[in-house]
Order: sequence, then C-alpha cells, then structure tokens
Amino acid sequence: MVDWNLAVATAIRFARSGPEVSQDEARAAVQELRRHAKASEEHVRAFTRMAPAGGEFADTPVLVVDRAGWVRANVAGFRTVLGPLLDKMRSRRSATPGGAVLGAVGGKVTGVELGMLLSFLSSRVLGQYETFAPASRDLPGGTGGGQLLLVAPNIVHVERELDVDPHDFRLWVCLHEETHRTQFTAVPWLRDHLESEIQAFLGETDVDPATLLERLREAAQSLTGNRPEHPDGGPVERGGRSIVELVQTPAQREILARLTAVMSLLEGHADFVMDGVGPSVVPSVAEIREKFQKRRASGAGRLDQALRKLLGLDAKLRQYRDGERFVRAVVGEVGMDGFNRVWTSPNTLPTKAEIHKPADWVARVHRKAES
Repeated sequence: MVDWNLAVATAIRFARSGPEVSQDEARAAVQELRRHAKASEEHVRAFTRMAPAGGEFADTPVLVVDRAGWVRANVAGFRTVLGPLLDKMRSRRSATPGGAVLGAVGGKVTGVELGMLLSFLSSRVLGQYETFAPASRDLPGGTGGGQLLLVAPNIVHVERELDVDPHDFRLWVCLHEETHRTQFTAVPWLRDHLESEIQAFLGETDVDPATLLERLREAAQSLTGNRPEHPDGGPVERGGRSIVELVQTPAQREILARLTAVMSLLEGHADFVMDGVGPSVVPSVAEIREKFQKRRASGAGRLDQALRKLLGLDAKLRQYRDGERFVRAVVGEVGMDGFNRVWTSPNTLPTKAEIHKPADWVARVHRKAES
C-alpha cells in the first residue's frame, strides 16, 4: 500500500539543503544539544514536579539528527502506527480483480506523495518526541519506548534567521522537547491512550476508493480555490478545511476533537514549561520568545501558507497558543500540583471545549472532587 523505501528516498532527495556549517561547527552544535538535553531533564522535573515512572530515561534515547535522520525516524513511526489500517486496506484490495497490480502501482504513488510531504516538513521541525518509535533493530537508538529527536540543521538555521544567542536558543528548544519526554515517561498510560485514540480514528477510515478520491478531490479544490457547485447553482463553501478535516467520517470527527484537546494540552504545557524555566537558565529568553512568535505568525510565501493550511499546520499553531493559555490559567487558579491532576487518567484530560474554558475543567476535576 505504501512503498516506504521510496518515501524515504523521495523525501531525502527533495529536502532543502541545510545551513552552511563547517565540520567543527556541526560537531560542536551536536555536542551542545546533547548537553542541553541532559541538563533539561532536571530543569523540567523541578518545574513541573513530574518524575519518570521508572526514575530514569534509559529507555528514551536522545538522538541529534539531520533532516534525513528525521525523515527515517518518522517513516519508521508511520509504519508502526499505520500498520493495522494498511493491513485492512491490503486485505480488501487482495479480493479485488487486479488488486495486486493496483497495489504495486498505488504503493509507489503513495510513497512519492508521502516523501514529498516529509521533504516539506523536514526543514521546519526543530525537535520531536517520537512516541511510537519502533524497536531498536529497526531504527538506531530506538527501543520501542519513544525517543527524543533534535534536528540540528533546523535549529542552527532558525537561530541564525532570528539572530539570537545560539547557546540560549538551543537550550530553549531542548526544554520544550524535554517536556514532551517527561509527559510520556511520567504518565505511563498516556502513550497507550494516545495510540488507542489514533487506532480508533484509523479504524473508522472509509477505505472505499471512490469515496476517498472524492474527499481528496475536495481537498485539492480547497487548495486551488476551485470549489464544486451546490445543487442550487452556488459554490459549496468548504471553509478552507485541511485534508485531515475533509478525509474523515462523523465518528472520526468526535475522535479528532479528543485528540485535538490532548495535543493542545501537550503542546501548550511544553510552551508553558520552557517559558517558565527560561528566565532562570536562558538569559535571553524574552528576546527569543518575541522573535520566535513573530516567526510563527508571519509564515512564508503564499504557496507555503497554502500548504500549511491544507496539511493542518495552522491548526497545530493554534494548539500551542490555546493549550498554553489553558495551562497558564489552570496553574494560576489551582497551582502546579492542582494542574497535575490532569495526568491522573484519561477522564481528567480536558475536552476540546475545556481547552477554551479552563474554569470548566477546574470545576469538573477540582470542585467535584472536593464536594
């Protein structure tokens, strides 16, 4: 269904070249990122009052990678998460006359498309906690328990673009990503909960080719502006929805609402922590935050902005903002320990509505518990 090797090769071939650095500069950047990642552990633990369930991070390695390394890590993660869905589609196609030939051709087409998507993203990601890392035999450094990726060329590129202190910026980025690692290592049920939600979403996928093609056509039209006509003769307003929003069933919309709330919580919490820790360990944190926020808001050219919209990247930026406001409001109301009740169980996670109304979450989780 997907030619994964072709996806990797395509992404690496079309990925943008990184910033020009000497071997000594590259080596120094890698070493410093590793030091900052290690130092961030204690900073994040002390600020969040969260500790890994096993006491150590031995099963969650830190990998400082280039863009090709990021691509390989994400393809490995995709293979793990998408396995059940692809098995379902493969079984359905095998019962179709000529399905094997269609599968071989379709797998290469999908591989190229995925590769182009990853090539676009590979120059934009500074760091990532890869929750669904495969076993170590499949990916160097991976153990199946998650892994922290720091994309060195992208970090160097952005620190130069923003003209900020590189040492401070690298630590600032590490604080954000280390928070994600702490979230998953200190909350043992979180990974399984997230995976179950994703699998439920994928399990509801309508694999009928005609329906899928129609929804993808709508997505393409939303990008080009050529919207189909309504039966009454007027254009159908799609609202500029992303592929993720268009290619889904009603049941998937409910699951996606829960996933959006969780991701807003995780991203907002990470932003809140790196800004909270920042003043004590990152002298220029105020300058970095101001310049970085302007960069987030400005985007790039029209094509870049259209792709961001279509791929749902604009929604991810809203998750940072909305989630950070939620965390800040809750901590201000009930303190850090009170906020940490959010990690008690899936039932104490905020809903999508509560992300925008933190007082409702406080009332549900705290007021009811006290009554």
